[in-house]
Amino acid sequence: MRFKDKVALVTGGGRGIGAATAELFASEGAKVVVSDMDEAPAREVADPIKGLAIACDVTKREAVESMIDRTVKELGRIDVLVTCAGIIRDNLLYKMTDDDWDSVIDTHLKGTFLCARAAQKHMVAQKSGKMVFLSSTSALGNRGQTNYSAAKAGLQGMARTLAIELGPFNINVNAVAPGFVETRMTRATAERMGVDYEAFKLGAASQIPLRRVGQPADIASVIAFLCSDESSFVSGQTVYVRGGP
Repeated sequence: MRFKDKVALVTGGGRGIGAATAELFASEGAKVVVSDMDEAPAREVADPIKGLAIACDVTKREAVESMIDRTVKELGRIDVLVTCAGIIRDNLLYKMTDDDWDSVIDTHLKGTFLCARAAQKHMVAQKSGKMVFLSSTSALGNRGQTNYSAAKAGLQGMARTLAIELGPFNINVNAVAPGFVETRMTRATAERMGVDYEAFKLGAASQIPLRRVGQPADIASVIAFLCSDESSFVSGQTVYVRGGP
């Protein structure tokens, strides 16, 4: 029960890594707010864990501030912010449109910035808090993902900077960078490439030292560690969770 009496907000919590993270926090005693673009997937995750479901477009400042304010109003505080909201619009550079770039950058980078800025004022006031931003191994560069790679690399810089700024207020900020994880997003990548998903996973696993692809729970457990008291002296770091070095 590492999160007993804590309030955790997970954006992109309706599916994949976000859903697994929300469920893990709840299982360890947290009151959980599950946010997603649409309320239906958020509610599917929130209802079984007795959490609060909130629909929120994280690219909109008013929507984000309303979400944070509602969290504090209904649950009394906010102790943990995990930003998993994200999309992909993969394409080679010469095919990538302005909208492909803007939508990915806005969702990942601007969305995380807006959430962090809104949450920090409450965390600063209570002189405690944990933030984890979901990056990716794509931050190191990945063909067809100029927008996504730039966004995920940016999140690592954001985490390091906010760790410096918010550290004096006892707020830890870190990033987690997953490798290949079995989610709807990786399935969409296989579909875009015209590859059978099972074959796609086998190919990915063959390149991973542990010889398996990741599961959402693998990432959620690392996020939970970074949001627990066990990692109280860890801040400004990016943890790669990829089944190997």
